[in-house]
Amino acid sequence: MKTISRLAAVVLACLALPNWRAFAGDENSTRSDLLVYVGTARYTGGVSKEILAYRFNTKTAELSSLGVAGEADNPGFLAIHPNQRYLYAVNETGNQEAMTGGAVSSFAIDSKTGKLKFLGKVPTHGAHPCHLTVDKSGKYVVVANYFGGAVESFPVKADGQLGEAASVVRHHGSSVNKERQEAPHPHGVKVSPDSRFAVAADLGIDKLMIHRFSLKDGSLTPNNPPSAELSPGAGPRHLAFSPNGKFVFSVNELNSTVSAFLCDRSGGGLRLNQTISSLPKDFKGENSGAEIEVSPSGKVLYVSNRGHNSIAVFSIDDTKGTLTPIEHVSTRGKTPRGFGIDPNGSHLIVGNQDSQNLIVFRIDARTGRLTQVGHAVKTTSAPVYVGFAR
Repeated sequence: MKTISRLAAVVLACLALPNWRAFAGDENSTRSDLLVYVGTARYTGGVSKEILAYRFNTKTAELSSLGVAGEADNPGFLAIHPNQRYLYAVNETGNQEAMTGGAVSSFAIDSKTGKLKFLGKVPTHGAHPCHLTVDKSGKYVVVANYFGGAVESFPVKADGQLGEAASVVRHHGSSVNKERQEAPHPHGVKVSPDSRFAVAADLGIDKLMIHRFSLKDGSLTPNNPPSAELSPGAGPRHLAFSPNGKFVFSVNELNSTVSAFLCDRSGGGLRLNQTISSLPKDFKGENSGAEIEVSPSGKVLYVSNRGHNSIAVFSIDDTKGTLTPIEHVSTRGKTPRGFGIDPNGSHLIVGNQDSQNLIVFRIDARTGRLTQVGHAVKTTSAPVYVGFAR
């Protein structure tokens, strides 16, 4: 009886601690089931409405459809709040000539059913916003508008909704490709792991634009240096930070390359260390780079190729951030626009836009290599984003 009483006392004492979860272990870290959200969009012939949800079992690699979780106008790229309670979707709409009409929609996540409750929508200061991210503190959502050159921050309210834009900056210039680079086209934006800088990949001007970012008021201001340049015609699309914030990697859409930068974490500057092809040496067809992600371990980089229809896998040098090709793996479909890596780093799910399917790959923990698991999962709309929620 005394032993039981002492055990009970210890348990009660642990539960009374303010951070008792840290003692007992975070329940999310051992969960085998995750939610997967898929953004869909049409870029010709009207707009899509569907945000799709799936249940993913990390032990069996089974992906089960939960149907349409929520609706918004052309909900292409999505971002999930760090607290896992809210989801944000760009509405890729607007008037390209007037450079207005885009928006961001907010949703509350029902973790049991995967359904999304619409919370509200705020307008952006540009047309066709194509990318967004939530900083690690969860205080702000930062958005890139493809038309109009605007990158802007929105405060997250206590109920998950977004307030009016806290800060708006606009890019200027053009580059050598007269069809695609006639003006600025911010295509992706990421906030540094320490939430001090917001870096935007601008396809139209061949630059990574570096903005100082304030958690106090959400302000975005030009850094010194204000940008890092890529080769003319590269067309930077999306970027990814290494988990430690030491490196930044850019997938360049127009010339199918990947660039590796060393970060000055105190001053925000980016030094280009390497640019390497995302394609096999013997590939001769047309291709454009699409998505890019670093593994949670920080040791492997993944990039999707539209045309070659593959995931390129690279190892990352711990000191310089330079890349060494490991393999190119077929996505078993057409036009892999987006993919996501689960929080444990054990699986990668890619969405093939034009063949409208999802493919699950297991990630080798030692090498980072990919092995397909199971069969293709058909989607009801074109998948352009894949992301995980606990």
